[in-house]
Amino acid sequence: MGRSKTHKTKSRKRGPVKSKKVTYDGITFASGLERYMYQALKKSKIKAEYEPETFVLQEGFMCEIQCYERQSNGKGDMVNRGEKKILPIKYTPDFIGKGFIIETKGRFIAADRRKHLAIKKQHPSLDIRFVFENSRNKLRKGAKSTYAQWCLKHDFRYYDRIIPEDWLKEKGKNTIKYVQWELQVLEALV
Repeated sequence: MGRSKTHKTKSRKRGPVKSKKVTYDGITFASGLERYMYQALKKSKIKAEYEPETFVLQEGFMCEIQCYERQSNGKGDMVNRGEKKILPIKYTPDFIGKGFIIETKGRFIAADRRKHLAIKKQHPSLDIRFVFENSRNKLRKGAKSTYAQWCLKHDFRYYDRIIPEDWLKEKGKNTIKYVQWELQVLEALV
């Protein structure tokens, strides 16, 4: 009876998923979904700018507190992890139009969700809408909740890959009303 040799393959640690940058109309977009959204807005004659400005949600500061941590080098050395500059928290919307912001998301990671909740808390009158690659994706591996459920829970408008007709027909700033399809989606997900 011969033994088959098994080869161990080293699993490489994979970093964050990076989308391919795409250039269109002289603008370099962070993803194909952003380029598609730009094209859809342009085709619908909706004036919106791509990443026109960056907002500072919290200023950076110097943390002067000393905080020591034991290193895991086996020697028990203590290292000061405090006394460093804390960078500002910034937000650059994908598209800003008259009275609305559109965020395009392939992956909707926890840091993005926390940031958008903070923005909504600081600026409740902002009309932030999400266009997802797939709103049925789970929030994280093993989670029961989806991107769509998170948006509904936190009162954000969303859609998959396109700008829905009801968004195109709206007039004026902050006149958004939830439509029947969102209620149907919520009922279907529960």
